[in-house]
Amino acid sequence: MSAQSLSGRRVLAIGPALAQLADGPLAGAAIEQATLARLIGVSTTDAELILIDADAWADNALAAGVQALALCPAAPPVLLVGSHLPTAVVRNLLRLERSDVLDAPYSPENVAAAIEGLLAQKAPSAAPAPAPHAVEVARCWAVIGAVGGAGATTIAIEVANQLCARQTKEKSVCLIDLHLADGSAGAYLASSPTLRLPELAAAADKLDASMLQAFVTPVTKQLDLLAAPRDPAAFEAVTREAVLRMLEIACESYDWVILDMPRHRRNWTLEALGGCDEMLVISELTVPALLAARSLSDEIERDLGSGQKPKIVLNRLASRMFGPAPSMAEAERALQRKAEAGVSSDWEAAAASVNLGGPIATHRPKSKIVKDIQTMVDRLAAQAVATKAA
Repeated sequence: MSAQSLSGRRVLAIGPALAQLADGPLAGAAIEQATLARLIGVSTTDAELILIDADAWADNALAAGVQALALCPAAPPVLLVGSHLPTAVVRNLLRLERSDVLDAPYSPENVAAAIEGLLAQKAPSAAPAPAPHAVEVARCWAVIGAVGGAGATTIAIEVANQLCARQTKEKSVCLIDLHLADGSAGAYLASSPTLRLPELAAAADKLDASMLQAFVTPVTKQLDLLAAPRDPAAFEAVTREAVLRMLEIACESYDWVILDMPRHRRNWTLEALGGCDEMLVISELTVPALLAARSLSDEIERDLGSGQKPKIVLNRLASRMFGPAPSMAEAERALQRKAEAGVSSDWEAAAASVNLGGPIATHRPKSKIVKDIQTMVDRLAAQAVATKAA
């Protein structure tokens, strides 16, 4: 390909080593050097050609970047070059309408020929736009622990699983672990978190339903998980706008969204809670936990100022024969309000679920925990249907 044929063309170069091509096959092109995060939501308005240096990135990061690219509705032609070309990455790349791979060592003439072939291909015809329709917004429930170790994540997972059992279509429920620095939902479900916070922050202004799927971990046919790998700096890596945009798109993409919320307030906490249909504060039956649950519920109700009231769920209810735990009535006196529900203690079932990976309902379907949460979800879901119909 001649320098003249690339003159003025916009080329996106993913990998620093590709800069050396500026004096050869890319001569005359307007080159933008970028990282893999730039592939999120990229379109032909951003670049007319994308070059990716496979040797510049770890396999998992490269796979995530190519997956994000494959979700773009109007991706530019893509050329992947390098001496290390992971098979899974190449297979995903070849699902694009216009793509090619070039194994190293390669000459400038090889690169020029591959680029010429890609640019000679016609862009696929755009599918007709669907008729506009009202966006159905999910029912969104937040689960938040009054104290650490209250079992909020376990309950959030069981609630999500119970909602999945009520769905017929795939990808109808999304569990979002907002413990961004040290969330455990992925570990509890034996799933690998794929929510890459720096990339989410970079793409927040263009995030849509298709792009969101690049960050999702499928758990079952009905259940998706949005969770980030453990990172002590996670809350600093993502902006308030990115978190709220992610929640907005999730609520437009699923029928039900369950938020596993951190109890320590962030700059997006109140807005996230304000968008929820239900807020469940999880407490143990200890005096400190009950006092914390009362205080947390009062704080949320006061600071939201919208009339929304959190509902308190008492976790790990046990028979008095096992110790001096307060009764339900005594707990409600400490709370100065009625509890929404109680969840029985079943340590063996909970431990088996965590160790085997997955909801308690999968491994111990007859557990009292499963029955109690099913009863609670039945009641709350019925209230949601009645509210929607009203």
